[in-house]
Amino acid sequence: MAERLRFLPAGIDAFLVELEDLATTLTLLDGLLAARPPGVIDLVPAARTLMFRFDPLLADYENLIDVISGIDLSVQSSRQGETFEIPVTYDGEDLGDVAEIQGWTVEDLIRRHTEATYTVAFTGFAPGFAYMTCDNPAFDVPRRKSPRVRIPAGSVALAGKFGGIYPADSPGGWQLLGRTPLKIWDTRRPRAALLGPGDRVRFREMAKGDVVSVPAGPQKTAKAFGPSAGLLVTRADRPALFQDLGRPGRADQGVSESGAVDRTSLIEANLCVGNRREAAATEITFGGFALKADRPVTLAVTGAPAPLAIHTADGRTLPAPLGRPFALDAGDELTLGFPPKGVRSYLALRGGFIVATVLGSAATDTLAKVGPEPITTGAMLVPANEPAAAVDPLRPVPKKMPKPGDTIMLDVVLGPRTDWFTKKGVATLLSQDWQVTAESSRVGMRLLGAEPLERRDATELPSEGAALGSIQVPHSGQPVLFLADHPLTGGYPVIAVVERHHLDLAGQIPIGASIRFNAIAAFDPLVRKIDR
Repeated sequence: MAERLRFLPAGIDAFLVELEDLATTLTLLDGLLAARPPGVIDLVPAARTLMFRFDPLLADYENLIDVISGIDLSVQSSRQGETFEIPVTYDGEDLGDVAEIQGWTVEDLIRRHTEATYTVAFTGFAPGFAYMTCDNPAFDVPRRKSPRVRIPAGSVALAGKFGGIYPADSPGGWQLLGRTPLKIWDTRRPRAALLGPGDRVRFREMAKGDVVSVPAGPQKTAKAFGPSAGLLVTRADRPALFQDLGRPGRADQGVSESGAVDRTSLIEANLCVGNRREAAATEITFGGFALKADRPVTLAVTGAPAPLAIHTADGRTLPAPLGRPFALDAGDELTLGFPPKGVRSYLALRGGFIVATVLGSAATDTLAKVGPEPITTGAMLVPANEPAAAVDPLRPVPKKMPKPGDTIMLDVVLGPRTDWFTKKGVATLLSQDWQVTAESSRVGMRLLGAEPLERRDATELPSEGAALGSIQVPHSGQPVLFLADHPLTGGYPVIAVVERHHLDLAGQIPIGASIRFNAIAAFDPLVRKIDR
């Protein structure tokens, strides 16, 4: 018997392995988990693919292909789990549309959905999001042509041959049938995800007035600040966030890396004040932020050049430098205005902040709702007073930031699904400007072009892993560029991936600027047929 493995590039440090079916994919995953190759950071299973993210300094692409090709896929894995009953109120926005697609009445759709048994195949997209297969093959529903910006937590949905329940408010393109009151992801539980691989699920229609709860277990807090003395936030037009270099290697829990959108600027802020390069700092979007010190402190601000001013306790107003350490005395207030360029500024405190970590990181993942709570007006940021090196007033000159109206060139590696687009579609990606729209966030940037990208293959793509910097294209043909809080998996084809050296720049492109993509590597898939 011959197994066909297809290797698809997803940037220079990630690739997809495409297999025949879900069962073979899970068998490959289990084989790799039993003997994980050195240098592999994350493994992201999906319907027919397994995404590898690796450290190019520790692992070689060709060597990894050889390791994968040597794994025996002839004996498939089998998984067993618990059985859960999920109560549902069937009032989803797409209930009528799904019934029409299937040729059923709404009542018939609900009956079939509650009679079916679903089995969790893998988790992805967001923490606790379980991709479930169904024992009724009639359930095969296309995704929405354009994803929604926000789907409420607890939404019960269908896409392709999979069922799922959104664990938190998030964007998404699945068809909504209803909602459940159960918490699907809760870090207060011993197992934060309600559903895990191998678990079975039966849906039950809730009667009017039903009240359902799930014990959460012992409380585990992730408060970033408290009522003690420190730096008082006197203004936060938009919530600021604690960020560090993220939490790599957590894909098995459905958790993406997250961390600072502009990692270089975060590192520079820390080095300015003598902190460890990976220490937590505050990420401030579009300025509009101020804090008052109750003691002498040393700070640095990098990234987007927000106008900085120090309002002293004796009534003076002094400028503060960008990208250089500076001091506040007790009673001084620092203000950050709206930056004329860039998007995100990073504020570091010498000695660091007291911040609780979740899964080994102080990063706030806005999609997954993992990490410290957002920083709002009235919050008290408490100094950690950790040992620090000497301040460095001679750091490199801060890099130039893009401004509205600019056109920014970003290097990309074509793939993994470039072949899902026509030659004209690929040419359009690389030849026209793409405007950054207001529907952009830490999750991703929605782009708008004069001409949408033309697809060769209009069929539904089974969900698969997506790397940081992926350019995903929904049915509308208008791409979305994934940033730090992107979902681990997605169901729209990725035409290209922004190269690592331009990811920080991408995260600083403001609304109203445009992007031009430049391909630095051709689409070069590799196919191997392996006899078993």
